[in-house]
Amino acid sequence: MKSEDILRFTISSLLLLCFLSARAQEKEQDTARYKDRYGLRVGADIFTPIYGLFDEDRQGFELVGDYRLAKRFWLAGEMGYLDKLVTEDYFNYRSAGGYLKVGADFNAYQNWVGMENMIVVGMRYGYSNYDITLNEYTVNSDPYLDPEIKNESISYDNLNAQWIELVLGLKVEVLHNVYLGAMFSGKVMVTATETENFKNMFAPGFNGISVNDYGFGFSYTVSYLIPLYRK
Repeated sequence: MKSEDILRFTISSLLLLCFLSARAQEKEQDTARYKDRYGLRVGADIFTPIYGLFDEDRQGFELVGDYRLAKRFWLAGEMGYLDKLVTEDYFNYRSAGGYLKVGADFNAYQNWVGMENMIVVGMRYGYSNYDITLNEYTVNSDPYLDPEIKNESISYDNLNAQWIELVLGLKVEVLHNVYLGAMFSGKVMVTATETENFKNMFAPGFNGISVNDYGFGFSYTVSYLIPLYRK
């Protein structure tokens, strides 16, 4: 290889390295200049009202919101109202009331620069205040005797329940400031008002109560981010 070729190759290589170095520094500067958005995200669960179109025995709504406290932590909560007709073997009743859940979310997903998606890991404290109306019940459940079915309304007012739940899910920005979310929750009842003569198996916000006081929930949300500042 001639000296001129070596010089030409050396100069070209240096120019290429300078170009790549400049681009890398520019990218680092852009990354350094980028600031995350902090603000309030508000929305609603669309799973419950859609489910209610196919099941008239379950009607309600839920509003959701979160506020960014730090780079990967959000203060989060939900509030709503649910009316559910519960049918068991020997009775049926209607459970209706409001509920509130508050807690925090951690984003387990490491976003690229400019992305604000979430893999949510969170905790909630839940509180529900509701009424139960017993519509129908069987007095005698002995299989050798004819059952006596009572059709009378008995009300149990001002009941309450408290629980803790673990939340797992996703939140993805599908349009500018618009997010779709899918959330699953596992719940453990802490305390609940006892009902006389029968065991309550449903509390709004907690949903179905198992024999061991466990429960599960699912929501599909649409929310909008209101940016307040960058940091």
